[in-house]
Amino acid sequence: MNFELRKWEKFDTENFFKYSHNTKIAENMRDPFPSTLDDCRKTVESFSSNDETQQCCRAIVVNEEAAGCIALFIKDNVYCKSAEIAYWLGEPFWGRGIMSEAIKQLCRTAFEQYDIVRIFAEPYEHNIGSRKALEKAGFVLEGVMRKGVYKDSNFFDYCMYALVK
Repeated sequence: MNFELRKWEKFDTENFFKYSHNTKIAENMRDPFPSTLDDCRKTVESFSSNDETQQCCRAIVVNEEAAGCIALFIKDNVYCKSAEIAYWLGEPFWGRGIMSEAIKQLCRTAFEQYDIVRIFAEPYEHNIGSRKALEKAGFVLEGVMRKGVYKDSNFFDYCMYALVK
Protein backbone atom coordinates (compact mmCIF):
# COMPACT_ATOMS: atom_id res chain seq x y z
CA MET A 1 0.00 0.00 0.00
CA ASN A 2 1.30 3.43 -0.90
CA PHE A 3 1.85 6.08 1.75
CA GLU A 4 3.92 9.20 2.25
CA LEU A 5 5.56 10.88 5.20
CA ARG A 6 5.00 14.62 5.42
CA LYS A 7 5.02 17.40 7.95
CA TRP A 8 1.91 17.74 10.06
CA GLU A 9 -0.58 20.44 9.09
CA LYS A 10 -3.24 21.95 11.34
CA PHE A 11 -5.97 20.49 9.10
CA ASP A 12 -4.78 17.00 10.09
CA THR A 13 -6.30 17.30 13.57
CA GLU A 14 -9.57 15.54 12.70
CA ASN A 15 -7.77 12.56 11.18
CA PHE A 16 -5.30 12.41 14.09
CA PHE A 17 -8.29 12.09 16.41
CA LYS A 18 -10.19 9.72 14.09
CA TYR A 19 -7.36 7.18 13.86
CA SER A 20 -5.70 7.57 17.27
CA HIS A 21 -8.92 7.43 19.28
CA ASN A 22 -8.62 3.66 19.68
CA THR A 23 -7.96 1.71 22.87
CA LYS A 24 -5.74 -0.76 20.98
CA ILE A 25 -3.42 2.14 20.14
CA ALA A 26 -3.66 4.01 23.46
CA GLU A 27 -2.87 0.89 25.52
CA ASN A 28 0.51 0.62 23.78
CA MET A 29 1.48 4.29 24.10
CA ARG A 30 3.02 6.29 26.92
CA ASP A 31 0.82 8.49 29.04
CA PRO A 32 -0.64 10.93 28.49
CA PHE A 33 -1.67 9.98 24.97
CA PRO A 34 -3.98 12.58 23.34
CA SER A 35 -7.52 11.40 23.99
CA THR A 36 -9.76 14.37 23.16
CA LEU A 37 -10.10 16.41 19.99
CA ASP A 38 -8.58 19.37 21.83
CA ASP A 39 -5.60 17.23 22.96
CA CYS A 40 -5.10 16.16 19.34
CA ARG A 41 -5.30 19.77 18.14
CA LYS A 42 -2.57 20.80 20.60
CA THR A 43 -0.38 17.85 19.61
CA VAL A 44 -0.75 18.53 15.87
CA GLU A 45 -0.04 22.24 16.41
CA SER A 46 3.09 21.35 18.36
CA PHE A 47 4.24 18.96 15.62
CA SER A 48 3.50 21.42 12.80
CA SER A 49 5.34 24.34 14.43
CA ASN A 50 8.37 22.29 15.49
CA ASP A 51 11.71 23.66 14.18
CA GLU A 52 13.08 20.09 13.87
CA THR A 53 16.39 20.77 15.61
CA GLN A 54 15.68 18.15 18.29
CA GLN A 55 12.76 16.22 16.86
CA CYS A 56 11.24 15.21 13.57
CA CYS A 57 7.51 14.45 13.57
CA ARG A 58 5.74 13.21 10.43
CA ALA A 59 2.21 12.31 9.47
CA ILE A 60 1.85 8.93 7.79
CA VAL A 61 -0.50 9.76 4.92
CA VAL A 62 -2.55 6.96 3.36
CA ASN A 63 -5.27 7.66 0.80
CA GLU A 64 -4.67 11.41 1.30
CA GLU A 65 -5.47 11.16 5.04
CA ALA A 66 -3.11 11.47 8.00
CA ALA A 67 -3.59 7.90 9.24
CA GLY A 68 -0.72 7.71 11.71
CA CYS A 69 2.30 9.38 13.21
CA ILE A 70 6.01 8.68 13.34
CA ALA A 71 8.46 10.80 15.27
CA LEU A 72 12.12 10.92 16.19
CA PHE A 73 13.40 12.61 19.35
CA ILE A 74 17.09 13.48 19.69
CA LYS A 75 18.40 12.81 23.18
CA ASP A 76 20.80 15.03 25.11
CA ASN A 77 23.72 14.92 27.51
CA VAL A 78 25.67 11.63 27.25
CA TYR A 79 22.93 10.28 24.95
CA CYS A 80 23.33 13.12 22.40
CA LYS A 81 24.29 10.72 19.57
CA SER A 82 21.07 8.72 20.07
CA ALA A 83 17.45 9.30 19.13
CA GLU A 84 14.24 7.57 20.11
CA ILE A 85 11.66 6.66 17.49
CA ALA A 86 7.96 6.43 18.32
CA TYR A 87 4.94 5.77 16.11
CA TRP A 88 1.36 4.65 15.76
CA LEU A 89 -0.86 3.80 12.81
CA GLY A 90 -4.65 3.69 12.48
CA GLU A 91 -5.99 0.16 12.87
CA PRO A 92 -7.53 -0.04 9.35
CA PHE A 93 -3.96 0.07 7.97
CA TRP A 94 -2.33 -2.57 10.18
CA GLY A 95 -0.66 -5.59 8.62
CA ARG A 96 0.11 -3.95 5.27
CA GLY A 97 3.81 -3.21 5.76
CA ILE A 98 3.26 0.53 6.04
CA MET A 99 4.86 0.98 9.45
CA SER A 100 8.03 -0.99 8.76
CA GLU A 101 8.55 1.05 5.56
CA ALA A 102 7.80 4.31 7.39
CA ILE A 103 10.36 3.38 10.05
CA LYS A 104 13.00 2.64 7.38
CA GLN A 105 12.26 5.91 5.60
CA LEU A 106 12.44 8.09 8.72
CA CYS A 107 15.61 6.37 9.95
CA ARG A 108 17.37 6.99 6.62
CA THR A 109 16.41 10.65 6.81
CA ALA A 110 17.44 10.90 10.46
CA PHE A 111 20.90 9.44 9.90
CA GLU A 112 21.43 11.98 7.09
CA GLN A 113 19.91 14.99 8.85
CA TYR A 114 21.13 14.58 12.43
CA ASP A 115 24.52 13.87 14.00
CA ILE A 116 23.41 10.56 15.51
CA VAL A 117 24.67 6.99 15.33
CA ARG A 118 21.86 5.11 17.10
CA ILE A 119 18.07 5.07 16.92
CA PHE A 120 16.18 3.11 19.54
CA ALA A 121 12.60 2.11 20.29
CA GLU A 122 10.96 0.77 23.43
CA PRO A 123 7.78 -1.16 22.54
CA TYR A 124 5.96 -3.07 25.23
CA GLU A 125 6.86 -6.75 25.05
CA HIS A 126 3.25 -7.77 24.30
CA ASN A 127 3.04 -5.38 21.31
CA ILE A 128 3.99 -7.98 18.70
CA GLY A 129 2.95 -5.83 15.71
CA SER A 130 5.27 -3.01 16.72
CA ARG A 131 8.12 -5.40 17.41
CA LYS A 132 7.71 -7.07 14.00
CA ALA A 133 7.67 -3.67 12.26
CA LEU A 134 10.95 -2.75 13.96
CA GLU A 135 12.56 -6.08 13.07
CA LYS A 136 11.47 -5.75 9.41
CA ALA A 137 13.06 -2.28 9.42
CA GLY A 138 16.41 -3.73 10.58
CA PHE A 139 16.23 -3.04 14.31
CA VAL A 140 17.81 -5.56 16.67
CA LEU A 141 16.38 -6.63 20.04
CA GLU A 142 18.98 -5.70 22.67
CA GLY A 143 17.08 -6.78 25.75
CA VAL A 144 13.86 -7.00 27.71
CA MET A 145 13.36 -4.70 30.66
CA ARG A 146 11.32 -6.67 33.20
CA LYS A 147 8.54 -4.69 34.88
CA GLY A 148 10.00 -1.57 33.28
CA VAL A 149 6.62 0.08 32.68
CA TYR A 150 3.83 0.87 35.14
CA LYS A 151 0.62 1.79 33.34
CA ASP A 152 -3.02 1.57 34.35
CA SER A 153 -2.06 -0.04 37.69
CA ASN A 154 -0.15 -2.84 35.93
CA PHE A 155 3.50 -3.64 35.36
CA PHE A 156 4.67 -4.48 31.83
CA ASP A 157 7.94 -5.59 30.33
CA TYR A 158 9.31 -3.52 27.48
CA CYS A 159 11.87 -4.29 24.81
CA MET A 160 14.90 -2.27 23.84
CA TYR A 161 15.42 -2.29 20.08
CA ALA A 162 18.11 -0.34 18.24
CA LEU A 163 19.37 0.44 14.77
CA VAL A 164 23.01 1.53 14.66
CA LYS A 165 24.57 3.48 11.82
